[in-house]
Amino acid sequence: MTDGSSSLFLVMVNGQVESAEFPLYDDLYCRVNLVYGSDWLLVSGLEDGTSQITKKTKDDKQKFVWNFPIEVTLKSTNPHGWPRLVVSVYGLDVFGRDVVRGYGSILLPITPGSHRLEMAMFVPESTSLLQKFSSWLLGTRPEFVDPKFVGQGDGREVTRVRSQGKVNISCNVMTKDLATAGYHVNSTVAGRAAA
Repeated sequence: MTDGSSSLFLVMVNGQVESAEFPLYDDLYCRVNLVYGSDWLLVSGLEDGTSQITKKTKDDKQKFVWNFPIEVTLKSTNPHGWPRLVVSVYGLDVFGRDVVRGYGSILLPITPGSHRLEMAMFVPESTSLLQKFSSWLLGTRPEFVDPKFVGQGDGREVTRVRSQGKVNISCNVMTKDLATAGYHVNSTVAGRAAA
């Protein structure tokens, strides 16, 4: 910190959850949640939202296009608990039940500017063959009670998951008074680390 007179800073993010790739499925939608630390406060925007259901494109890429908007402003005095975007993708199974097709979490960029992010998705797995069979038979696949769990570190080390799909996000990040609060971000170093 510098002199302590102004330790408050703002982070503004606008963009969209553009599309996803899940080759084995159709008719998917996403839920978006924002997860952040206890020192952070949401100034404007929404912490969560749900997109429309969409079908795969008919071209070779077979993407799901949502273009779901993200527009938030947060303030904090501490970068600990930097905001994360949590995306959960859902669709219907063969019996018409709503089931999770993927969870993912990614830190919002710390550097100001335009960013294109690719979020790897995963689904929870049953731990035994008996659980796998009973979940298939009863149609109760493993899923998290709270999707925000994905954006936290506690308890995730004992979770068995399988990779499945990816989500593409574009966003513009602006910061205000980050340097005044004593935090300096070198955009060239941060850009190389994200690549």
